[in-house]
Amino acid sequence: MSFFMDSAISLSSKLLECVYIIIGLITIYAGVKNLLDKENPARYGTFVFWTSFGIVCALGHWLPTKVSGTLVIIMIIPAIFKRVKVGKQTIPTKEYSRKQYEKIGMKIFLPALTMGVMSLAFALLTKISALVGVAAGVIISILLLMAYSKDNRPSAFLKDSERFLSMMGPLCMLPQLLGALGGVFTAAGVGEVIGKIVSGIVPPGNVTIGIIVFAIGMVLFTAIMGNAYGAITVMTIGIGAPCILNYGADPVVIGMIALTCGFCGTLLTPMAANFNIVPVAILDMKNRFGVIKNQIVVALIMIVVQIIYMIALH
Repeated sequence: MSFFMDSAISLSSKLLECVYIIIGLITIYAGVKNLLDKENPARYGTFVFWTSFGIVCALGHWLPTKVSGTLVIIMIIPAIFKRVKVGKQTIPTKEYSRKQYEKIGMKIFLPALTMGVMSLAFALLTKISALVGVAAGVIISILLLMAYSKDNRPSAFLKDSERFLSMMGPLCMLPQLLGALGGVFTAAGVGEVIGKIVSGIVPPGNVTIGIIVFAIGMVLFTAIMGNAYGAITVMTIGIGAPCILNYGADPVVIGMIALTCGFCGTLLTPMAANFNIVPVAILDMKNRFGVIKNQIVVALIMIVVQIIYMIALH
């Protein structure tokens, strides 16, 4: 409680912590629901995974680091042994979905649009995190969906949240782990090691070659990490700063386009699970890499465009 009463902590941080608490509670609910589900072939492992994940999300700010680390280790054990399974699900019939579509029509896309609009509004017009804006958009979307149909009771949203979590399974923790990996790589000095290697490849003062290596490095490192935000810190220390920024290039232009170069790597990797693997699970696609295969050409075209753009504007 002292965290929320502390005037030194920003409103954005307090609201963001509330969002994580809500996420954690929903995740704990998923664990308890699966524990009580006798049709789940791995209900105990599923319970351990989701409950541990939920406790870290909801209480991570207050838990000692060793406790959080222990929970993460406990969490991944059932995932490693494939003991996180989908239990009994109540899915609307095709006939029901068709009737709802005939009733609601294209208005069904309004809730999704609301989340994007609220995220941008919070990011551009306030000092509050855009993630809080997304949460506000979710609340508005729930109210809209409840207005669309009396069947959309609060319990329906809770059950659907658990259903989508179960569909994603352990992959849903990958973005958080990969984000942490970027900080670990930076602290371990990986960027400096990369810088020493690249210094023997890029001629001193040749910014054009430095940009090409930086851009391609962002693609490759993002593909490895699955996260452009984690990759850019390491790559900027190793290549961007010594080979480009030290020779007068505009850091705003270089940083902005380097991120979009990294996003090209996101299109190419299964490590970006929330973009490339989760849709496969939700859509029940037969080809596990179907999303990536359809993005390869776009990624290759865009990386060439980004390199040219960066060279022209640096």
